[in-house]
Amino acid sequence: MSKISVIGLGKLGAPLAAVLSSKGHQVLGLDLNPDTIEQVNLGKAPVDETGLQELMTKYPFQATGSYAELVKRSSVSFVLVPTPSLPDKQFTSRYVIEVIEELGYALRQKKRNHLVVICSTVMPGETNGPIKDALERTSGKIVGKELGLCYSPEFIALGSVIHNMLNPDMVIIGESDKKAGDKLEKVLRSISKAEIHRMNIVNAEVAKISVNAFVTMKISYANTLAEICEAVPEADAEVVTSAIGSDSRIGHKYLKPATAFGGPCFPRDTKAFSAFARSVGTSAPLADASDEVNDRQTDRLVALARRYAVGSNASIFGLAYKPDTAITEESPGMKLAAKLIEEGFNVWAYDPVVRSADHSLPLHHSAAPAGALLNSSVAFVMTPWAEFSTLIPAGLSGHNLPLVIVDCWNITDEGPWDNLHVHRIGKG
Repeated sequence: MSKISVIGLGKLGAPLAAVLSSKGHQVLGLDLNPDTIEQVNLGKAPVDETGLQELMTKYPFQATGSYAELVKRSSVSFVLVPTPSLPDKQFTSRYVIEVIEELGYALRQKKRNHLVVICSTVMPGETNGPIKDALERTSGKIVGKELGLCYSPEFIALGSVIHNMLNPDMVIIGESDKKAGDKLEKVLRSISKAEIHRMNIVNAEVAKISVNAFVTMKISYANTLAEICEAVPEADAEVVTSAIGSDSRIGHKYLKPATAFGGPCFPRDTKAFSAFARSVGTSAPLADASDEVNDRQTDRLVALARRYAVGSNASIFGLAYKPDTAITEESPGMKLAAKLIEEGFNVWAYDPVVRSADHSLPLHHSAAPAGALLNSSVAFVMTPWAEFSTLIPAGLSGHNLPLVIVDCWNITDEGPWDNLHVHRIGKG
């Protein structure tokens, strides 16, 4: 087994360190936050992620704030730090380069080969450009000779990070040289048996942002079908997508009429793909169209609120961008809430894990579904939490108003129910 370090013990880094530790590797994490280091060394998960605490309890690893200690105790370093979006929608590698410079200075005195693996999402050209330049300048060593450099992005979703790491659809290795790729492949083979695609670094960078841009195109296509079918009597977008998804050229994954896509990856990767196309003198009109369709989904729901509401109260069920996480970044539920408030609605919300402290919107939070429904005449199911499948019978007790539930995921009970209409997205 290998001696491995993970730089950045956040929402991806901590789970990766735990997964590597569970496979028998000697793992040392590095983070600049003293509280994170203390928590890890006490065996406590530094972030809230499904299964992380259980894994760390069984397979603990250590953490440090010292690059010198990290270099001394590892031969492979994975870098997982944020790469925020710039105003032009491309990602900045500023924090990656800051890490690489510190790592490079620590590597100056090391005689043995060291492999550096960039896992953070970066723009094409960054790893072999400014990142490689910073590594060689600070370490005084040559990539491909004394150092290995790879780009191997994670394809995961918050809330299921550990499961996704252990069961990826595929793994991409962008390598500076064969020796570096061989070394990384050996480590990654210990985690999963997924198909590994090895390539040069820039191809790996393009592959990362193009995957999510393609997935969001499927989501927006399904939502376009929903818009069309809602205008056609007896049409049903779910029936249509179920049929066409059986075509092997299309596939069922992400081909479901529902809410807009959200979260920390899909929206920004789609915009970055388009921005990168513009930066090299071309365009990505399909990515732009995906964004355009996505942006109008919130307006479609606001129009339904105006159509169905009796009074000015509305309810939202689900503020997290997906089940099994409390992340609300770019979440469809939060976007709808903000727009409804802007339109003058009083918005009541229920989510199993998201609380008022997780955001700054002036929402009325309910501790139970019935409370969110009590005074509303229109409610929106925005996150497909499993418990929302029984939302209707659980929430109707004591409800006096005519009620419309807009079920964006088609998960609620069919009924029939007195004094209730269920508007299912994509159904004419």
